[in-house]
Amino acid sequence: MSPPRRVVLMIETSSGYGRNVLRGIMKYIRSHEEWTVFLEHRALTSELPRWLEDWHGDGVISRSPTPWLWETARKNGVPLVNLVDRRELREAPSVFSDQEAIGRLGAEHLLERGYSQFGFCGFTAESWSEGRGRGFVERLRSAGNPVEVYESAWMGPEVRPWDEEQRELCAWVRGLPRPCGILACNDLRARQVLEACRLCGLAVPEEVAVLGVDNDELLCQLCHPPLSSVIPNTEQIGYLAARLLSRMMQGKSLAASELRTRLPPLGVATRQSTDSLAISDPSIAAAARFIRERACRGVSVGEVVRHVSLSRSALERGFRKYLRHSPQQEIRLVQLKRCQELLAETDLPMERIAQLCGFRHPEYMHVVFKRMFHTTPGAFRKSARGGGPGGTVARPALEDTPTNPMLPALRLSASAAESSCLLT
Repeated sequence: MSPPRRVVLMIETSSGYGRNVLRGIMKYIRSHEEWTVFLEHRALTSELPRWLEDWHGDGVISRSPTPWLWETARKNGVPLVNLVDRRELREAPSVFSDQEAIGRLGAEHLLERGYSQFGFCGFTAESWSEGRGRGFVERLRSAGNPVEVYESAWMGPEVRPWDEEQRELCAWVRGLPRPCGILACNDLRARQVLEACRLCGLAVPEEVAVLGVDNDELLCQLCHPPLSSVIPNTEQIGYLAARLLSRMMQGKSLAASELRTRLPPLGVATRQSTDSLAISDPSIAAAARFIRERACRGVSVGEVVRHVSLSRSALERGFRKYLRHSPQQEIRLVQLKRCQELLAETDLPMERIAQLCGFRHPEYMHVVFKRMFHTTPGAFRKSARGGGPGGTVARPALEDTPTNPMLPALRLSASAAESSCLLT
């Protein structure tokens, strides 16, 4: 029996993207062969260990953005699979996201919400960011929609101090026509855009909808409001990378089509930062924001009327024009989205969930929930957990065949953190 193969994983553990790639690699290993894996806690930009210069193991999978590792592995005769879309690494067998498809999906998501003015916020001299921006801009401009672009350095000596960068970003966001939809090149960049909107006093998503990329669940839910994000097929990237490395370690030749694999995104996790239609009326936008923030505290339509200084009839007309339903229905929608979140993410009893969602009685919550979703809260909780308590929400299956890039991406919706109603 041959000993396990020794494999180095130079993949960042500091991001959701990297951790999901590792999850895909792990699933391949568990279902196919045993590897002895070296993995250290690292960021994407962490310096590579110098001992790799003299390492003669069996294989490497890397998201390091430097060509040094590729040259070192080639010199030592160690197979390497690259997971970063960088120009200087084009010689290495690679598996990564279809960046332009990500940008196009972001454009479709914002177009579906009625926006006609757009912005892209990215990083200069980063091919993955440029690809996402290119797909976004080309899709929108082909439909006759203007797009404003803001870019600055991500790494290196040209990176500006945080406060200076934030001032520039605020000036850019403030100058955009509104309402507008913005795609940021990743979730960290989107968080900066949300902060700029906050500093400028702009309502998200009523005046500015913000969409990130990578769907880092923790980061997205820590944003205010919770961040919608394009979901790259990261687990499948890790799975296919492991399969490709396995073939290389066995000495099998690779077909030309296997040297550069690009996977389209899975869909969009819709959270509060884009969970609205474009609203050009400032009063209606303010009313929608007021409802979103206070619906779970039992707000009434009368309170909304007093907050925005509109007549009840004007408020009703505005909501039906922009949101296609009444203010009372909007209150119920926010409450029920919060209810879905708590059912899926917690073990709280129905009585407590009703209180946290602004319902005086759990029986009434049950009636409203069933009328809206055609299922009971208990049945929804069971389904959201994969069939019963203690289960998990089902994930897309990892396949042992390459993903077809021509298949349309699914529009996914994340129930978690879709409203900003407070638990207190």
